[in-house]
Amino acid sequence: MRLFILTFLNGITLAALYFIVASGFSLVFGLMRNVNLAHGSLYLLGGYIGYEIADSTGSWVLAVVAGFVSMALAGVLLQLLVFRYMEGQELRQTLVTIALSIILADVMLAIWSGVSYQFTPPQWLYGATPMPFINAYPTYRLFTLASAIVIGLALWFFLNRTRIGIMIRAGVDDRGMLSASGVNVQLLFCVTFAIGAGLAGLAGVLGGSALSIAPGEDTRFLLASLIVVIVGGMGSIPGAAIGALLIGMTEQFGLAYFPTYGVVFSFLVMVAVLAVRPQGILGRA
Repeated sequence: MRLFILTFLNGITLAALYFIVASGFSLVFGLMRNVNLAHGSLYLLGGYIGYEIADSTGSWVLAVVAGFVSMALAGVLLQLLVFRYMEGQELRQTLVTIALSIILADVMLAIWSGVSYQFTPPQWLYGATPMPFINAYPTYRLFTLASAIVIGLALWFFLNRTRIGIMIRAGVDDRGMLSASGVNVQLLFCVTFAIGAGLAGLAGVLGGSALSIAPGEDTRFLLASLIVVIVGGMGSIPGAAIGALLIGMTEQFGLAYFPTYGVVFSFLVMVAVLAVRPQGILGRA
């Protein structure tokens, strides 16, 4: 029972981290149809930049802000310099962003080497929270879960209940008609890309506090984001939450009870979902 509860909590908190990364990816890939395979690099770079800010200022909160803002600016640059000229050209987007991810990986390795870094969370997040059956559970992981819930609700409200969110969804469905109505579509998409990339940088700091930041984490979280968005449904924030929950739980229970084949189960979930619903659980046909 103790192992089951620990595995369940580990699965749901890992799913929270996956959701924060994948929600940004869902905005860019699922909603705007821009294939950004450098999203994992934004996660890792945001973590590194946040670590430098935390190391120089001693403030974890400033590190979170720096991770979000720096990658939001990087997202704006990507939209203006890359994706603006490749709209609807998925193959070119894929090849260019793969090249960018390889370049960024080498640059980050040259600057920060192969050492693993980990943030020290604030004192109020440090320690453990008493819980039944397992005595206690790390407070920071519970904070990550709460953060994911807040971010998910905020994104859903932004896309479905605000004027900008409605315009973003309209621009995805019929960009020409929205532009003809007087809306600056490029500015709108820059905002969307900034939010998506900023969430990746934010997750880099949160993930670096719960786990660590090191070479290879970019590939891991890019792959996780792809699976989450495909399983949940492209462009759907609730779908991304369901996909993250499925993948996080599957990964942790697989590693706990079937460690040799634990990695395979995430892909089996993806295959099973796509066999029944090719558009994902909450995706549009």
